[in-house]
Amino acid sequence: MKKDLLSVIDLGPAGAEQLIEEALVMKQGGMRCLLPWRSVALLFEKPSLRTRVSFDLAVAQLGGHCLYLSPQEVGLGQREPVPDVARVLSRYVDCIVARVFSHDTLVQLAQSATVSVINALSDVEHPCQALADFLTIRERKGRLKGVRLAYVGDGNNVARSLALLSAMLGVDFSIASPSGYQLDAAAESSARRLAATSGSSVTLTGDPFQAVKDADVVYTDTWTSMGQEKEAAIRRVAFADFQVNAALMSHAHPDAVFMHCLPAHHGEEVTSDILNGESSAVFDQAENRLHVQKAVLAQILIPAD
Repeated sequence: MKKDLLSVIDLGPAGAEQLIEEALVMKQGGMRCLLPWRSVALLFEKPSLRTRVSFDLAVAQLGGHCLYLSPQEVGLGQREPVPDVARVLSRYVDCIVARVFSHDTLVQLAQSATVSVINALSDVEHPCQALADFLTIRERKGRLKGVRLAYVGDGNNVARSLALLSAMLGVDFSIASPSGYQLDAAAESSARRLAATSGSSVTLTGDPFQAVKDADVVYTDTWTSMGQEKEAAIRRVAFADFQVNAALMSHAHPDAVFMHCLPAHHGEEVTSDILNGESSAVFDQAENRLHVQKAVLAQILIPAD
């Protein structure tokens, strides 16, 4: 039976923890030919730097072949219906890695494809990013359980995946967002349910200083994501008090790590001194996308014994 990864929840706590540890082993051990002759289609509606490069190289380092399909080539849901694209690609490749605007497109792909589908970003979640982030935290802090992760900014796809993965793995998660941009109720409810099992906590607030108090990790993302460009001016006003800067970081733990999934708007959601400072792990996160993608592909495509 095929396995899909549309949400971090699909992995389960044990699967997520195992995947992060396997990514750490892969990072230390280099290339391993685990997927000889396997083929992976990168089906992208959005532009990408880290996601495209890391998946392309991950497939190659595992011994497989990667094929990139641009928006212009496929016209997903416009030139050709999503279910038809899924069925056609299922006859050619072993896995579809999709980076889409709408999560519904991802669901349609998974429902119609007979091969595995991996979420490389949708408007609802960004599971591969969150897994790479947790690999970075694991490296920097030596553990996950009991770590305090504070997210400052929009309750977007990255925030959802971080909240859910934190709750699954025993990380205390707090998020500070302005009114109207909070984490949605469904994600909050799921995170609280998972946290009750793992023994962690989930805190939502409108005060960034409260969120980062004694945090081990302070995380932010762009205020305006792809597809929201028309809202940029409004969002700059709404998020003006949610910039990560030296004053805000001073309320975190003295050894706190700063994280950002990139691309970053220097001087907007984060000041350049923090982004490029000694506490910053942003380029470790970017590197770890490669190692997590390898672990994701291996876990999804290699049958369990």
